[in-house]
Amino acid sequence: MTGMRTALRALATAAAVTALLATAGLSPAFVSPAAAQVRPGSASADARSEPKAPDGFVALRSVDPTIIQEMRYTTAHTFLGERVDGYRQPVCILTRPAARALHLAQKRLLRQGYTLKVYDCYRPQRAVDHFVRWAKDLDDQSMKGEFYPLVDKSRLFEDGYIAEKSGHSRGSTVDLTLVRLPALPTRPYRPGERLTPCFAPKDERFPDNSVDMGTGYDCFDTLSHTDDPRIQGVQRANRQFLKRTLTEVGFVNLPEEWWHFTHKPELFPDTYFDFPVDRRAVAGR
Repeated sequence: MTGMRTALRALATAAAVTALLATAGLSPAFVSPAAAQVRPGSASADARSEPKAPDGFVALRSVDPTIIQEMRYTTAHTFLGERVDGYRQPVCILTRPAARALHLAQKRLLRQGYTLKVYDCYRPQRAVDHFVRWAKDLDDQSMKGEFYPLVDKSRLFEDGYIAEKSGHSRGSTVDLTLVRLPALPTRPYRPGERLTPCFAPKDERFPDNSVDMGTGYDCFDTLSHTDDPRIQGVQRANRQFLKRTLTEVGFVNLPEEWWHFTHKPELFPDTYFDFPVDRRAVAGR
């Protein structure tokens, strides 16, 4: 009888596991002791241990696949000269209200022959920490010629170019620009290539398919201030067009950066997240 009861309990347990897997849309065939045991330090272990985006975050592409995504911090074309910590895949992640607002702006722009292009969206705290470490290393000035040619690196904190917290880490802030359609691709940056100041004339600085905004993205210079009076003509008109379009759907511009906008009210106004920029962080959303 004891053997019979043990067998019945085993069958009941197996049936319960099968029912649970069926509810989750899985097959019992995927369950095995080997599959269930993840080796510490393996890629699977790292992925499972990483925090995921909370409800309220989405991949921008799932809301609007027409917006161009040129996620700079997944490349070496940054003011650091390398990929930034936490950026594992070139995917724009935002809070759902911010993504929906960009979708509304994009619909209006497409009718006028333009598209949005995002450079950065949600930014994990580990990326901000990377910025801080870099800013404190005064010997590393490999990208000065393009991104901060007139700024002493020792002043990056004092002048407000680098901070220990970023609104991007709350998920409702985005860095972006306008591209005239049809959009031509931007060529890849080649590490070690000759650098040109980010405020040089458009046909001299690093080529970007954006309309002319007067400076390149992430230009550490007062010329990047949205309403700097030295920016006139077509460049000023382009900045105001971008600002006006995004303001109409609920975004607020940071006056010091023509590319920086935050959707209000923020879904997470007081939380700085640190999940990685990875499609798995918002899987299914």
